[in-house]
Amino acid sequence: MFSTTPIERSAEAQAAVDRACRDLALYHFMSCPFCQRVRHQIQRLALPIELRDIQRDPERRQELMAGGGRTMVPCLRIEQENGEVEWMYESADINRYLADRFETR
Repeated sequence: MFSTTPIERSAEAQAAVDRACRDLALYHFMSCPFCQRVRHQIQRLALPIELRDIQRDPERRQELMAGGGRTMVPCLRIEQENGEVEWMYESADINRYLADRFETR
């Protein structure tokens, strides 16, 4: 659907991004068009974010419901440095967050 070349970073910069992405996980399912938009942003920004498919994995669906309070996708799970977890819904909000945090200017 989307074709774009991922952004390139120095090895050092990409390593920092990789470390930051360890605290992120995207709850999604493959046929959701809003999820596709977020996955495109993840690919474009070269982010190694764990993808958790709630249609194929009932445990992930339960995690999303328990943590975020609903099973709507996409949802980005953001674990803060202090251990608190934020559940961000809405593809536009997620894409904006990812761009603000990881896009090189």
